Amino acid sequence: MNQNKIGEFIKKLRKDNHLTQKEFAELFGVTYQAVSKWENGLNIPDIAVLKEISNQFHVDMNDLLEGEERPKKKRIGKFVFASFCLLFVIGFVLIYQFTHNHDFVFKNVRSNCDDFTVLGSMAYNEDKTSINISSISCLSDEKEKYANITCILYEQVGNTKTEISRDTYEGEPVTLNDYLNTVEFNIDNYESTCSNYTEDSLSIELRAVNSEDDIITYEIPLTLNENCSSTSS
Repeated sequence: MNQNKIGEFIKKLRKDNHLTQKEFAELFGVTYQAVSKWENGLNIPDIAVLKEISNQFHVDMNDLLEGEERPKKKRIGKFVFASFCLLFVIGFVLIYQFTHNHDFVFKNVRSNCDDFTVLGSMAYNEDKTSINISSISCLSDEKEKYANITCILYEQVGNTKTEISRDTYEGEPVTLNDYLNTVEFNIDNYESTCSNYTEDSLSIELRAVNSEDDIITYEIPLTLNENCSSTSS
């Protein structure tokens, strides 16, 4: 994770929207001194503010963490294609002091299989975990369409498998990629802290019902760039 690149990206967003540092700070409930530190690469916003910036200026969370906006492809119809990015590195064991005085560590989350690409991130401290999965894509050029698809994010500790979040689609038949381009998981303040995760604790299950009412199931194991460890306040 490059703080200088993130700062330059935030500065560009601010200037492109014709905002002073004070006006930008007021949007997100921080001081203009905090904005100045971000833009000079001395600090980065906490995970909640990063998500607010992402929503306010319609930029992808991973682009924000990478410090650059990747080109996006438009879909035909009412949906917009998600970014298809190369593997990104958020970095490991980088601790930042946030405005509420809790240290957060960021880790990247990606797929651990040959058929799907998943891009996401995890931010955690001793008290809570935030998980963001911003891009899921199927690498095969499958043309079969499905009218009922469910995508479930799981956590597994030992033999216990717990659902974290799910997204369900029912409507006009679509391909897996058309559906997956609309899926995003944003989990704040998840009750299980990151110290409970191992490198392969997370997974995504994809269930699709075809025109013959057959249920097709895909298991997408996810991996962190390394195991979580305890943080100190």
